[in-house]
Amino acid sequence: MTAAAERGRLAGPLSASVAELCHRLRSQVSPRTAAGFAEVLRRLGAPLQVAVAGRIKSGKSTLVNALIGRLVAPTDVGECTRLVTRFQYGTVDRVEVVFLDGRKQVLPFAADGSIPAELGVDISEVSHLEAYLTNAVLQDMTVIDTPGLGSLDAASVSRTEQLLGAAEQDEGSDDLDDTSRNAVAGAEAVLYVVTQGVRADDQQALAAFTAATASREAGPVNAIAVLNKADTIVAESVEGSGGDIWKAAQLLAEKQAATLKPRVADVLPVIGLIAESAESGGFTSADAEALGQLAALDDDVLETMLIAADIFTSWECDIPAGIRLRLLEKLDLFGVRCAVDAIRAEPGITAGALRRKLLDISGLDAVRRRLSTVFAARADGIKAAAALASVTALAHASGDPGERQRVHDAIEVLLARPEAHQLRLLEALTLVASGAVEMPEDLAEEVLRVGSNADIGAQLGLPGAPRPELAAHALERAGWWRSFASFGATPAQSRVAHVVHRAYFLIWQQIREQ
Repeated sequence: MTAAAERGRLAGPLSASVAELCHRLRSQVSPRTAAGFAEVLRRLGAPLQVAVAGRIKSGKSTLVNALIGRLVAPTDVGECTRLVTRFQYGTVDRVEVVFLDGRKQVLPFAADGSIPAELGVDISEVSHLEAYLTNAVLQDMTVIDTPGLGSLDAASVSRTEQLLGAAEQDEGSDDLDDTSRNAVAGAEAVLYVVTQGVRADDQQALAAFTAATASREAGPVNAIAVLNKADTIVAESVEGSGGDIWKAAQLLAEKQAATLKPRVADVLPVIGLIAESAESGGFTSADAEALGQLAALDDDVLETMLIAADIFTSWECDIPAGIRLRLLEKLDLFGVRCAVDAIRAEPGITAGALRRKLLDISGLDAVRRRLSTVFAARADGIKAAAALASVTALAHASGDPGERQRVHDAIEVLLARPEAHQLRLLEALTLVASGAVEMPEDLAEEVLRVGSNADIGAQLGLPGAPRPELAAHALERAGWWRSFASFGATPAQSRVAHVVHRAYFLIWQQIREQ
């Protein structure tokens, strides 16, 4: 690939700077380290790697299907649900089984368009699956479906811990040893799935993901969480919900955010099953017609049927039990109720409009917007920071002090450039979020806010404020952090404070230039 073509595929100027560094250093390091740099370059030019992680039965694969917009990740227990699967863009739809010894076997998708539940191979010899789809969503984001953390299946857990984000190797990268390979593997962003039954060790499970991604900390700049199966929450059990399920889900998500922060930027409620059905073609005009028949039933009859799933499917009425079972599998009782309410409010509603209403109530759009804000808008910084972490790890793994020093010096030169300040800010954010640098709670919150948001108003904690107020506040906080760095901080805190001071100053400059 030409340098110009490579630049065209990079996420932005920071990634380009890191790519230039790797090119320049390859002739100054050992062949093994140079092979690692080649893999870092390949990853820099690839779409952002987003892993969907979480505990077993949290609905990860259902959410993957909703995000991709296709029923492709099997949700029933099978061989493939015990493997890491990377969904990425390809010109031909196909599945590749990647074996531990490097062999690959191409499989067609199942008749329903999903990955075959049974692969027809010895699963103990399989490394992971690569699924290629002609899907526009995957041109900018590779989605990685993982076996559940906390699974009783030790082999599945091991695959998750060892192979999250493991990339297809370029020719020549077989020169990498396990240490070097681990240094360049790892997803660059995390979508962590929890349910209302969140346990205290979900924090540990998220930390396990961190350990699985080449020791790069998951933090608020590259991790968000979703509270899945929000429709199963008993609203009356959540104080302040007023009996409203979605309000209860939002309140519970806020509590979970307090538990999982600062490892995640936010926790958003979502109903993965409804999102999957509405977005991936699972909801049909026949389903809309059946829901219309339900809407025509007497109120008392319908309310009785919606009390429980077994009553809904066994009640005697003109709508066949098989059709009602299909609706239940696609929407569950909450989705059925919402769809019936929409039909009664607008009797002439089309199947397409009803599907869009179901998508609205699923919460998927909010998750996508947050993904765009946290991941896509910051992909350049996220990918560049991940690449630098890999470069540092590769140099350290070489065992050559001279090589380590050359790489360290080159990185320091890169970080001294004004345009590289975003990387300094990401580094400071990670230090604070991981607890490596302890800060007073109010200052830690400020660091997280400045480093985790792309919008200036959100960074300054003044969303919607006029430009003069934003500029004045940015300049005031720049001065405060400079004073703190000089007079009130420990050496470690001072390092972070100088970065935050510079961030505020650059924000002030940006506002003035607008």
